[in-house]
Amino acid sequence: MNFKQLSQHFTRELSGLYDHEEAVAVFAVVARQVSRFDRGKLSLKSSESVPEPDLVLYNGILAELKTGKPVQYVLGETLFYGLSFKVNPAVLIPRPETEELVEWVLESVAAEAMSGLQILDVGTGSGCIAVVLKKHLDTAGVFALDVSKDSLSMASDNAIINEVVINFIEADIREYSGRETFDVIVSNPPYITMNEKREMHENVLAHEPHLALFVSNEDPLVFYKAIADFALLNLKPDGFLFFEINEHLGKETVQMLKDKSFFNIELRRDMQGKDRMIKCRLKARE
Repeated sequence: MNFKQLSQHFTRELSGLYDHEEAVAVFAVVARQVSRFDRGKLSLKSSESVPEPDLVLYNGILAELKTGKPVQYVLGETLFYGLSFKVNPAVLIPRPETEELVEWVLESVAAEAMSGLQILDVGTGSGCIAVVLKKHLDTAGVFALDVSKDSLSMASDNAIINEVVINFIEADIREYSGRETFDVIVSNPPYITMNEKREMHENVLAHEPHLALFVSNEDPLVFYKAIADFALLNLKPDGFLFFEINEHLGKETVQMLKDKSFFNIELRRDMQGKDRMIKCRLKARE
């Protein structure tokens, strides 16, 4: 079997779970890990035979994919902002929109010529936000908080893999009262309401951690309020607060921040045109 035939085999076998383009993309991710081929090389090598040991690996991966398990969990890793991260079902799979949030943080810090920063990532999960920020802001002190021991273990592994030092905190932000102060607080907290749950892909529902995804219909901004309250006490004057948000709750989140006296509140859309990110600042305390 050559690589073109193998790709076709993957797309046929996964047709019940993914559309054609998604299945092709999944195969490309698998080929990058098993054969170390990027898409261009995969195209050039399409007529070459797949080595038998590799074919065994491909078929084993395909069998797991057919159960509905996301490819990132099957492979145990994913790319985020150009860096490699270990992932498992204890942590969310990093999304492209979160890369946009990280880019906004880096742009904002650069625009202010800020250095020697103290940064906190709330609900760090895999550690993707914290690790990328530390990698690009090497003089910053980066802290990463999560309530889950399993998440913090994975995030710690990812810090080691990417050769950065992160200060990890095991805590629930709704109860945490640390004395540290920060120039930047950033968070991608749980924000999907139970009403939205039924609209989600079964792959996500069956495999990704619900603790990191869902909030009640009655108080969907519960984590945003807690983080904002923490920021009122622990964010330095003129410091930045960044959120990834529920696309349907942009106005509500902005109003909540106004009510708590944050200023320069900016709601930004992602590449798909959805309200997805907020940046604001904290005024000097009187």
